[in-house]
Amino acid sequence: MPLSALEKMKSGDWYSCLDPALEALRAAARAAAFEHSTTPPDIRGNIGEKLRALFAACAEDARIEAPFHCAYGVNITLGKAVFLNAGCVVLDSAPVSIGDYAMLGPNVQIYCADHHKDPALRQQNLERAMPVTIGENVWIGGAAIILPGITIGENAIIGAGSVVTKDVPAGVTVVGNPARPV
Repeated sequence: MPLSALEKMKSGDWYSCLDPALEALRAAARAAAFEHSTTPPDIRGNIGEKLRALFAACAEDARIEAPFHCAYGVNITLGKAVFLNAGCVVLDSAPVSIGDYAMLGPNVQIYCADHHKDPALRQQNLERAMPVTIGENVWIGGAAIILPGITIGENAIIGAGSVVTKDVPAGVTVVGNPARPV
């Protein structure tokens, strides 16, 4: 029996992102993000109940400022005291793990989907999912973009506006497009 699009996505194989089962998961994520983004503000920036329930794992003291968008939510893990500022986007077709005490500035974008390089296959809406791992105590400046398959080591700093195209070792600061060590 052939694998479903969801099974292919989870295994890192090429799949069609327009699959109805995947659309249903994205609809649930949109509803949860909408609930979170329309919850009356409080001093803690609490995560909406639907969004928290959707995540693979989420520390009780993790905070996400509204607005927030995720593709599926089910692949997101947030560690202790993680903070995502307003406008963050996590396209979590693969696991996205954000370590304890990591801070993401406004409008940070994390992408897991890698679209096919062959134009004919890209027209078939084929993509594959590549995980993103962000270590403990990482600081990611506003409007940075983290590309599919990236690992950022603990205590690293990503400068605002950077585009991270390669893994970042622990304790290293990178800036620019593409991001390079300083």
